Amino acid sequence: MRFVSYNIQFGTGKDGKVDLARIAGEIGDADVIALQEVVRRPTDDGGFSDQPAAFAELFPEHYWVYGAGIDIHCVGDGPGDNRRRQFGNMLLSKTPILSHRNHLLPKHGTLNVLSIQRSTVEGVVDTPSGPLRVYSVHLGHASNVERIEQCERLQELIAAPRTEGGVRTGSDEGPELAPPMPDSALLMGDFNFQGDSEEYDLLCGEFDEFYGRVSNLHNLIDVWEAAGNDSADCVTCDTTKKGRIRLDYGFVTPDLAGKVKAMSVGNDAVGSDHQPIYIELDL
Repeated sequence: MRFVSYNIQFGTGKDGKVDLARIAGEIGDADVIALQEVVRRPTDDGGFSDQPAAFAELFPEHYWVYGAGIDIHCVGDGPGDNRRRQFGNMLLSKTPILSHRNHLLPKHGTLNVLSIQRSTVEGVVDTPSGPLRVYSVHLGHASNVERIEQCERLQELIAAPRTEGGVRTGSDEGPELAPPMPDSALLMGDFNFQGDSEEYDLLCGEFDEFYGRVSNLHNLIDVWEAAGNDSADCVTCDTTKKGRIRLDYGFVTPDLAGKVKAMSVGNDAVGSDHQPIYIELDL
């Protein structure tokens, strides 16, 4: 199966133009798509942009779910016009999304630096090998301490099937009302950290000078490395402040490490300030 993750920066490309069709073309024929920075908001011309609905039209063969981290009142809306200004993540899948949850991540308040509510969308996707949890993730940009807490929350979510079960448990009304919650998981998105960070070590295990990555059964596996790529040879974002860096990742639970076939970066894509990442799993 082919998976793609793309932080679309509200649809704004490197040329400053908003073009969702261009982004869809750069994504290509993917089985599962994880998008970040997808918005619903008023437009400059007095209209209203509903990007989740637009992507649903661009990918008519896919099921989809959307989860907002930011959800605020649109100034000027009356009680009967319940449009909301939203910012969040989206999942699209050619196979059914058996269940969905939107998880808000820990947030720190700030005085002089933008801090926004981050979230991750969880979808249990039906695959040829059985159900798979897929997460579209977007972590905070400004605070290392905040991201550490967000990574700790992700670890709790990965372990949740053993304690929480699925979105509905103990049901005797049919399997469609008690969807599965598998242990296997794939996390994709903009994690806003680099490979030598404390956050990366928290998710994947600490790095030892002699023995390499010291992980355990509770750590996640970096898909880029599992695919045999050089960890130093990956750029997914070119920023004026930080330069050419890697912020976008795919991580899998250890049981899926042997299912990784390939991972690449869409270096020629211009639909956002981030580059899309492409993952192939043998499912």
